Amino acid sequence: MPAAPAAAQSAPSGAAPTIVLVHGAFADGSSWNGVIERLERRGYTVMAPANPLRGLQSDAAYISSVLKSIKGPVLLVGHSYGGAVISSAAAGNAQVKSLVYINALMPDVGESGMSLSARFPSALATATESVRYRTGVTSGTDLYLKRNKVHPVFAACLPAAQANLLGVTQRPVATAAFSEKAKVAAWKDIPSWALVGRQDMTITPQQERFEAKRAHSHTVEIDSCHVSLIARPDAVADLILKAAGAAGSTPQPGTSGSNGRIK
Repeated sequence: MPAAPAAAQSAPSGAAPTIVLVHGAFADGSSWNGVIERLERRGYTVMAPANPLRGLQSDAAYISSVLKSIKGPVLLVGHSYGGAVISSAAAGNAQVKSLVYINALMPDVGESGMSLSARFPSALATATESVRYRTGVTSGTDLYLKRNKVHPVFAACLPAAQANLLGVTQRPVATAAFSEKAKVAAWKDIPSWALVGRQDMTITPQQERFEAKRAHSHTVEIDSCHVSLIARPDAVADLILKAAGAAGSTPQPGTSGSNGRIK
């Protein structure tokens, strides 16, 4: 099924949005480095907070609290599991003007990452291993990517050595992140953009297309694996910039962002 064109509306007057980038499972904020560089070069203020990866409800509550610390409009971007987090974190927040989903989960109310993957099976199902963890007061199960699956399943469009580094530095995700059902779906009320990776083995392109169509997202498809934000930061940044143009005024390169820093 062909993707809908990624068209931006005319930029309204007002402050340029702060762009908040939320990473997914097995990753950290550094996965956005190439995208951040391109967005800041265009004059935008960018944040890439750490996603706790402990459970959908608690992760969304944390990101929601980060959003409340920002003055002015916000453009919220999520990669992979981060898409589920932003769908919950943005609900009821009038500051969030646009949502951007990059190779992402976009659950509806009552859905979870597990229920979506059951409907659209991917290679991720056999690419993880479970490890029990315990803190001072709680215990649970973490998921890790198997080291020999990182390159073929998660990051096939990167050189093997770079994919290996992602495996070495990966952050585990608690199973609750995928098993907890979404209680809200902000994409029902907030304009959204979506990027589909045609070679994605972690979340299937079919699932990404289904989610984007259901959300009436402005959609682009590119040749990329799951980590398009690393492999194709130009394409990812371009889509975010389209959404930013619709969310608020566009800063000029070399001007200060809303935090006063000169870019």
